[in-house]
Amino acid sequence: MSHLKKIPPIIVTGATGTIGRLVVAGLLDAGHTVRGMSRHPQRASLPGGADVVFGDLDDPSTLRHAFDGAAQLVLIAVPEAVETVVSRAKQAGIKHVVVVSSAAVTAGYDTTYNAVVEQAVMDSGVNWSIVRPGEFATNSLLIWGPAIKTHRRAVEPFPDQIGHPIHEADIADVVLANLLDPRRRGRIDTIIGPDTLTKREQVAVIAEAIGEQITLDEVSTEQARGFYQAQGGFAAANADFLFGFESYDGVEGITDEPHDTSAPDDDAYLTLEQITGTPARTFRQWAHDHVPDFI
Repeated sequence: MSHLKKIPPIIVTGATGTIGRLVVAGLLDAGHTVRGMSRHPQRASLPGGADVVFGDLDDPSTLRHAFDGAAQLVLIAVPEAVETVVSRAKQAGIKHVVVVSSAAVTAGYDTTYNAVVEQAVMDSGVNWSIVRPGEFATNSLLIWGPAIKTHRRAVEPFPDQIGHPIHEADIADVVLANLLDPRRRGRIDTIIGPDTLTKREQVAVIAEAIGEQITLDEVSTEQARGFYQAQGGFAAANADFLFGFESYDGVEGITDEPHDTSAPDDDAYLTLEQITGTPARTFRQWAHDHVPDFI
């Protein structure tokens, strides 16, 4: 009787998040053994076939079972504990880490958060790949979504700010490419969406997708901060940074968020098609994919 060799699992931290769920599903579709890590595994609701385990990156003592026997790791930002997390990964025999970072590192705004995680992994001696997503298209849902859903209204102090919102599935596809193709070790990819759109244009695309008019309220930065602090959630947590009251690294009175009205000319920022050859998903596609979230 022959004995089949057990395939080492790939661990996905943040498995219940926007990107993590898609990575888990993609790995399963590719026939890989997947271990999704969560602080609340009983509520994870991951795709069938995924092994869901408890683990908390803020408490590396919980990671021994989660990491044991794994081959690769998808790592989200944990700057305070990253040295210990990476050490435990090496001890467990993990050979390759894919870091889900931020385009703010490429821009030079992030020096104390994702940048710290990236450096720790690069210095660890394990193989690594780094994905730096730009503006998540889902930010428009987290920020504008509640008011659009209840009042068909979007509150915005910078309506003509240019952005390149990226579909979360494009980010997941780059993570998957890094996991599945050994030739992609040592890569740093800063990924953005294929469209160059102002905030005003993004609201119009969402309005077209849901088939209803959305009023864009142009307000001052102070009014926007007050509105979103009252709204709560993601918007409240990020209001000071988004509206220029503190830097990305949390320094008050300093802003490094550009409110450009023209697109930057920088070949460091690439679309999915430029990175993998697969056509990038447009913001219009993203809006249509998320119609139920806005109505």
